[in-house]
Amino acid sequence: MLDKKTKQRVIGKFKIHETDTGSSQVQIAILTEEIKKLIEHLQQHKHDHSSRRGLLKKVGERRCLLKYLQKEDEKAFYELAKELKLKIAKKMIEEEQEKLRLEQELLARQEAKIKLAAEENSEEIKNKSNSKKEDEK
Repeated sequence: MLDKKTKQRVIGKFKIHETDTGSSQVQIAILTEEIKKLIEHLQQHKHDHSSRRGLLKKVGERRCLLKYLQKEDEKAFYELAKELKLKIAKKMIEEEQEKLRLEQELLARQEAKIKLAAEENSEEIKNKSNSKKEDEK
């Protein structure tokens, strides 16, 4: 749990508007600070399993908020990830880029198949018209 001053400092740094305390960016920043505090605590108290469970829960919650922010406002997501220096955001960005690359490959294959089918179809039409002309002669 963060102390009041730290929480207010984080809110002040990441707020979108004057009365903002609950936007995704602010929530992610607060969770990041809490995660940092828990990591420090766990380095000193290695057998504190309940704190470890709390850490995992906070990391999962932050991941969900990051996915939401990436989906809703990609520019804000990249800015926040850069500001907070999040490794998870880098991984999410790489996964998204890989997904886009695979989709582009799939589209290219489908376009190639369509083009090939169109060429075959046009050749069949030419062959039919040529055979009709020969039949007429």
